[in-house]
Amino acid sequence: MFFFLSKFLPLFIYPLGLALALLVVAVLVWRWRKWQTAVLITIFLLLYLAANTPVSLALARSLEWRYFPPDPLPQAEAIVVLGGGNRWAAPPQPVPNLNDSGDRMLYAAWLYQQGVADHLLLTGGQLPGATSSDAAEMAETLLIMGVPEEALWLEDESLNTYQNALFSRQFLAEKGIDRIVLVTSAFHMPRSVGVFTQQGFTVIPAPTDYYAVSPNWDDAARPQFAFRLLDLLPTATALELTTRILKEYIGLLIYGWRGWL
Repeated sequence: MFFFLSKFLPLFIYPLGLALALLVVAVLVWRWRKWQTAVLITIFLLLYLAANTPVSLALARSLEWRYFPPDPLPQAEAIVVLGGGNRWAAPPQPVPNLNDSGDRMLYAAWLYQQGVADHLLLTGGQLPGATSSDAAEMAETLLIMGVPEEALWLEDESLNTYQNALFSRQFLAEKGIDRIVLVTSAFHMPRSVGVFTQQGFTVIPAPTDYYAVSPNWDDAARPQFAFRLLDLLPTATALELTTRILKEYIGLLIYGWRGWL
């Protein structure tokens, strides 16, 4: 039930869901034109700001730039890779596909090849509608990338970040492992570090999949005149990024409230 509610209720806080709820309010107050006008203006401003590229990049940067990839490369007892970077191999696809977060596996494979750790723990269960677990899909992808099967450990029961940490703790405690390199998307790293640290790990963050990379951020912060005009136009890409970052902030609030950080 928590999994369902954690996915369903925030829909009404995200920009599109909130705009839809406000649109219903605008219909209900049609007799009071001033109130209706105020609600409609609020909807316009909400969607315009949420779909604005500099706004979305600033929100992403507020999370992503808290941690940076380790340099020099550390040594650890295991590399823990959080699920969410795959789309399962549903027909007619012959193998799992990488989604927007698929950089996690590319970076994890590279870290392994650089000798950061001897094993990768892939953590992620089977979501509703999926044909296999996130962990199994990641393993198949990493095998294609050349990571040997004996280097892969699978934790295939977890359905959220808290369970990723909890079940990873149980799995790695049996092997006496406390010091880990944690691989996930940069915007997701603050919550991930908090929950894994709470479980007793010594965490070395290894974020990837940045949206607010230096060229993008520099262009948004100090654009040329032509690009400044283009940035005034709302885009679906910016709206999606804003929604994703707001979702992560909601996750941080909920995890803090539950005492998981």
